[in-house]
Parts: sequence; C-alpha cells; structure tokens
Amino acid sequence: MNLFPDLQKRYTKEQMNARDAQRLAEFIAFGPVIFQTARIMLKWGILDLLRDSSEGLTIEEVAKVMNISEYASKCLLEASLSIGIVLVNPETNKFTISKTGWFLINDTATRINIDFNHDVNYRGWFNLDEALKNGKPEGLKTLGDWPTVYEGLSSLPKQIQDSWFGFDHFYSDNSFDQALEIVFSHHPKTLLDVGGNTGRWAMRCVDFDKEIKVTILDLPQQIGLMKKNIAGEKGAERIDGLGVNLLDSKSEMPSDKTYDAVWMSQFLDCFSEEQIVDILRKAAKVMNPNSRLFVMETLWDRQRFETASMCLTLTSLYFTAIANGNSKMYHSEDMKRLIKKAGLEIETIHDYLGQGHSIIVCKLKN
Repeated sequence: MNLFPDLQKRYTKEQMNARDAQRLAEFIAFGPVIFQTARIMLKWGILDLLRDSSEGLTIEEVAKVMNISEYASKCLLEASLSIGIVLVNPETNKFTISKTGWFLINDTATRINIDFNHDVNYRGWFNLDEALKNGKPEGLKTLGDWPTVYEGLSSLPKQIQDSWFGFDHFYSDNSFDQALEIVFSHHPKTLLDVGGNTGRWAMRCVDFDKEIKVTILDLPQQIGLMKKNIAGEKGAERIDGLGVNLLDSKSEMPSDKTYDAVWMSQFLDCFSEEQIVDILRKAAKVMNPNSRLFVMETLWDRQRFETASMCLTLTSLYFTAIANGNSKMYHSEDMKRLIKKAGLEIETIHDYLGQGHSIIVCKLKN
C-alpha cells in the first residue's frame, strides 16, 4: 500500500510499548463515555472556566460557579483527569486545563467533529456491524426513513442539519481559495457543479469570475434548498439548478451542451466504486477535448499529518453506518483506478489544499 512519509512511519512499525498499548486498548473500550465526558466539559463551559482561571479551581469551586452538584463536578473532573484534558495540582487540589483540553476548545476541526459525531452519528454507530454486513446505512433509521442521508438533509432537525452542514462546509470551504485558482487557470466559461449542495462553491465561482455561468446538478430537494440559499445574492442570476438523481440508471447529466469545467467536490466519496465509475462516465459525455474534470477529495493516504488520515478513515464508517452504506474516504490509488476505468485520463494532482484536500484534474483520453 502506497503511503505518504508520515503514514509510512506510523502505519508500518509498532509505535508503543506494552503499557501504552494496554492503556490505549482501555481508552478504546471506554470510548463512548470518554467522548461524552469531553463533550459535556465543552458544552457546559467547564474547560473554558479552567482555561480562564489563573491558578486553577477546586472541585467545590467548579461546582459553585457552574451551579452543579459537587458529585457531578467530581465525576467530570476526575474522569477528565484520567482522559488527559485537565491536570491537577496535588498540593492545592486545583484543576487546570491541559494541552489536549486547549485543543478541544480552540481547534475548529475538533469542535466540528464533536458536533458531527454527537448530533448526526452517535446513535447510529450502534448499528455499524449491521451496516458493514448488509451494505446499507442501518444507522440512518435513528435520523429518518430515507434510502440515504442525502434525501433527508432538507428534512433534518435544525441542530442535526447544522452539524452536518458545518462538517461538510468546513472541510470544503477551507480549500476553495486554492481551488478557484486551479480551476480558473484553465479559463472556463461554463462550469457544471455536480453535487453542488447549497451553492457555496457556485457562489464563490460567480464572485471570482464575472463571466462564468454555473449549472448545479444535485438531487431535486437539494436544488430547492440551494435556490433558497442563493436567492438575492450577487451573481445568483448566473447560476442554474438541475435536479437529477445520478444513481438512477436512466439518468444523465445535461446532454444539450458540453461544459468547459466539471466540478465534483467531496462528491465521489458519497458513492460506491461501481457508482463512481458510472458517474464519471456520465461526466465524460458532457466534456469536450478542451474540458477538464476537477475532482476534489480528501484522500486519506495523501495527508501531510497522520491525525488527518485517522479522521478520514474513521469518517469512512460514517458513510457506512449513516450516509449510504457503501462509500468511503478513498485511497488515491483506488480513485486513480476508477477514473481510468471510466475512460478518463489524469492530467495532474494538486495536494495539500486547505484542510487536506487534493484536486485530481482529468481530461478525455486522446
């Protein structure tokens, strides 16, 4: 398996002594309660309170300030001590925040991941084993009765919807500035945004280039959400929407013309390998020899840091249990193989965009 240097170092040789390995095993065993302890320490503002205290606070002081019982304060602080998000001074019995606690407060990606896992995924993880065996999103029933999560996005309760879109937008939005430079270096006049969601990329495009015309292709209910989202915004008149379910074997992308650029951001990871090949073949039909297909994905093997790879491989199991039951965050070699199988040729790959995206630039085979 081809791996970038940091992954090669971590994933091919044992990194821990026996004691550390045993502790990690127990950390895994108590994973759900560890997660909830940290989440409550954040939600209730206890970590903020400890961060802002100059010398730390005792169990009794935390209980008084937070208006909770000393029992609750003691349980949370002692558990937080064991999992490493607070420290204690043995002489004063005062608790302070640790480096890990600081990251829980201040690292935007971590906060978004916590909300996403709690609001969207937490109850559904219970059905992960069934999802893996059946190839269906068996945990999705905790949110609603849809074939995949995408049909239900517009119907989710606001808090769950906010956490889902917060997760989705954070990772893509941080790559948009660099992505715009890459896409518009090819000087497209027309762009097909496949899986355009709420129209955030399309709006960035019409703001970046005053001549570009964008067509967003997505599920019909998503097109309705997109139109509502961009209504009245500058440049919205250059954005059209087309409601299509690409998983329908009879569906096609718009066939009345070709597009200079076809854009797929965090889109192909929503599908199985067989479905990806089918979608890419449909995309090839709306391309001409001068067109380029831009596939932006967080490929787990092409990350600068191992922490990002860990987040991505674990996110794959969200797709299994919740999203659709058969997609994942792909290894770049898998994505290359599928692109070539669809009859397209890879022109170049741009790595390290934003939070860890890559853009694969494709063209029709000569």
